[in-house]
Amino acid sequence: YLEIDLVVHCGCSTRGEYINTLSAVEISSGWWEGEAMIGRSQRATFEALRRIRERTPFQWRGIDSDNGPEFVNDMLYRYCCREALDFTRSRPYHKNDNAYIEEKNYTHVRKTLGYLRYDTLDELLVMNELYRGALRLYKNFFQPVMKLVYKERIGGHTRRKYDTPKTPYQRLLESKELKAEDKQKLRELYESLNPAELKQEIEAKVEELMKAYEQKRRIQQAEPNRKQKPRVTCLMI
Repeated sequence: YLEIDLVVHCGCSTRGEYINTLSAVEISSGWWEGEAMIGRSQRATFEALRRIRERTPFQWRGIDSDNGPEFVNDMLYRYCCREALDFTRSRPYHKNDNAYIEEKNYTHVRKTLGYLRYDTLDELLVMNELYRGALRLYKNFFQPVMKLVYKERIGGHTRRKYDTPKTPYQRLLESKELKAEDKQKLRELYESLNPAELKQEIEAKVEELMKAYEQKRRIQQAEPNRKQKPRVTCLMI
């Protein structure tokens, strides 16, 4: 079962079209996937979700999203019916209902790409190269995650108990739901990876993304300034 969400890369303005990241996490193992897309239309979101599903090493049973129209629509609902997927959504105005994916949005997306505005094809291509390659491999095979076992209230404090940290890869190998041949493919992939090389590739891709961003900024600044009408931001009567 997966939680899915969109991470916007609009900078300080939501005006116009910009890149969004479709972020997905499998709840039991913590396996994460991401896919970048221009805009947040129903079609773009649906296609990004299908691409994510193609590369996950397990069978899907259901998805859970927030109440955005990019998820709650006829296209995705009919797809879930055809594929026998459970489709659930969070309660309105209850952001903690999607706590698993909200955490990954920060640790996997924001900490890597920051809060700048990305809205060009060059930036989109670099981001997807990162999501489909080194970033997903490093996060899923070499970065351990802890799972909450229980929590209890003691006076004015909350005591939490976590299990032993394990990578999503290790949790999938321990899962009884994964087929033996799928586990073997994961082992072979794991043995072919080098975490140091993956880390260097991530840093190289982030640097390439920053160069594309700076190149875009230079082009924008070189354009002749257009006379703009003053905008009223606050009206007091």
